[in-house]
Amino acid sequence: MSSSSSAASPEKQDLQPMAHVEATEKTPQAFGGQFQPAFYPPPAKERTLGNPLPLGLCAFALGCFLLGLIEMQVRDITTPNILVGLAYGYSGLLQVCSGMWAMAAGNTFGATVMGSYGGFWLSTGIIFTPGGFNIMTTLIQADGGKQGMFYDSFGLFLMGWFIFTTLMMMCTLKSHFAFFSLFFIVDIGVLLLAIGYLIRDAHDIPNPKIIMAGGFFILLSSFMAWYNAIAMMLDPTNSFFTLPVLPFPWSEESKQARRERKEAMGLQA
Repeated sequence: MSSSSSAASPEKQDLQPMAHVEATEKTPQAFGGQFQPAFYPPPAKERTLGNPLPLGLCAFALGCFLLGLIEMQVRDITTPNILVGLAYGYSGLLQVCSGMWAMAAGNTFGATVMGSYGGFWLSTGIIFTPGGFNIMTTLIQADGGKQGMFYDSFGLFLMGWFIFTTLMMMCTLKSHFAFFSLFFIVDIGVLLLAIGYLIRDAHDIPNPKIIMAGGFFILLSSFMAWYNAIAMMLDPTNSFFTLPVLPFPWSEESKQARRERKEAMGLQA
């Protein structure tokens, strides 16, 4: 916690840092409930809007939950059509809204991640809309009735998202373990799915083991997204407990905490 925040009211000091929706401190905590990977300038005036990022994280989590289960073929589900409605109505739409609200609040990182992954879910819904945009059908027809061209196209599509997620993950290296873990797990999951669709067997079938492994990591990322979302919202005003987010030892938050402990020990001496 920053030195300027130590003069805040007792009620504010008792709140879980991840639950704060105001960024009025001179040096806000990394992440600090705002989906920020590092310290960032405070707004010109105190914000009265709620924090839109838990909504976006929950929308992302549910999409990953369902996608992971489908890729793992739980209950023998092999057709991803159920994702279409979710991609349009929840994971896509609400993540884009969350990102735009984050942009209005001055959170460029949150807006970039949420807006981009909202677009990911919308584009995934478009790809798999039955009979709507004929993307899959057109690629299959262009490949002489085979699915290899579609698998290659979808694998490259996922590879692009792997690159994007890697770039976003690099922005979290000085934040919290919970925050970094979300991006790391998503990154591994998307990479495995891309490889599974690009590397196929002699019958042009995607590698089932790699696909299932990717589905497992995507499923795991859904729980990490929910964890980060609830960690943002829990505080003593609405819960009897809070969730740890484990700041990295080299993060500014940990350095500040060590400085404060040294100062306190000096005063006691």
